[in-house]
Amino acid sequence: MIALVDCNNFFVSCERVFRPDLRNTPCVVLSNNDGCVIARSNEAKMLGIKMGTPFYQVKKLIEDNGVAVFSSNYVLYGDMSRRVMSILSGYTPKLDIYSIDEAFMDFTGMGDSEELLAYSHNMVKFITKGTGIPISLGIAKTKTLAKMASKFAKKYKGYHSVCIIDTDEKRIKALKLFDIADVWGIGRRISARLKSIGVETAWDFVQKSEAWVRSELTVTGVRTWKELRGENCISLDELPNKKSICTSRSFSDGGIDNLAILEEAVANFASQCSRKLKEDRSVCGAMTVFAYTSRFRDDLPSDYIHENIYFQVPTNDLMELVSAAVSVLRRSWKGESGNYFYKKAGVIVWDTCSDSAVQGNLFDTVDRNKRASLARAIEDINRRNGFNTVRVAVQGYDMKWKLKNEYISKRFTTNIDEIIQIHLD
Repeated sequence: MIALVDCNNFFVSCERVFRPDLRNTPCVVLSNNDGCVIARSNEAKMLGIKMGTPFYQVKKLIEDNGVAVFSSNYVLYGDMSRRVMSILSGYTPKLDIYSIDEAFMDFTGMGDSEELLAYSHNMVKFITKGTGIPISLGIAKTKTLAKMASKFAKKYKGYHSVCIIDTDEKRIKALKLFDIADVWGIGRRISARLKSIGVETAWDFVQKSEAWVRSELTVTGVRTWKELRGENCISLDELPNKKSICTSRSFSDGGIDNLAILEEAVANFASQCSRKLKEDRSVCGAMTVFAYTSRFRDDLPSDYIHENIYFQVPTNDLMELVSAAVSVLRRSWKGESGNYFYKKAGVIVWDTCSDSAVQGNLFDTVDRNKRASLARAIEDINRRNGFNTVRVAVQGYDMKWKLKNEYISKRFTTNIDEIIQIHLD
């Protein structure tokens, strides 16, 4: 049996841990630059606030209904996720972290359905009490069915946060109630195509033949089809690496007209890409750097920087990526010749492959062994002292390009200067 743990309204729940006065108050969390709503409490959902809605469109609704608003605090959310996953690891011989708020647990050989149900209810209570983060748990024979069960556990209070699909009867009932668009592995475009031919539910989908699914949805669709029928055939280790990784930001106010500040921003974007590649155990063969001025400012000159860089040897090395990204800006900068204000910039790494399958180059000018040793030393220092304690100098510390985050909460768990203060009268 496989369990899927899902943290409920995770970003909002993280904020409420340190603001218990908001537990029954509608809350929303905004995206970078306070642009769109990316997380909502159940109370906010009941007000009709939709996921992805631009903040300015619902600002009056939020103010009229006393909705608490938070800017994204990814440092806090990442640390709270680590705490939840750390506790979960003590409940299973194998834990596969799928995302910041989801993880699969292997319950094989850990008892029958009644024992698993009791075990899971105890785990839900312990984690909720120990971290303040409410979780839902779905248990089934496959990962796809476990994802489905977790949604039922979250939706229906009668399950007390734990739903188990352990019989064919329960599986069939769940499939008939489950919208095809909500099935793990069925994207928006595929679900629209399936609905156009009458496949409305997961049950309708499994009634199709394997040959039909293979011809319409390829091998990936067949795996989902088999999982819904109770055959475990998806391994997280087999999921492909990301084909590309992008880190970009829109700058607040009028934009950036200073090369040094833009370099600092792009250097940090390249650093983020390096970190994500390493987390994914990948390397990239190419990188794209871009920056452009606002399309809506007719009173200012416009410019668009865009350049591809191809590496001799696929890499995820911090210094190599940062150096390449900054060099693009220095070659393309036009600030000296006019009043250019760059509104958005970013770094995309692509042509990725596993870091265990890197083809070397006879004419490579970089000492890869020495660079790898340095990278390990930097990662070890940062792991013990905090992310970005050691960084490339061009990344700076001023953060003059920082995002708009008017509603940011404190980093209660990772910054000694921002811990909770208790005042006694």
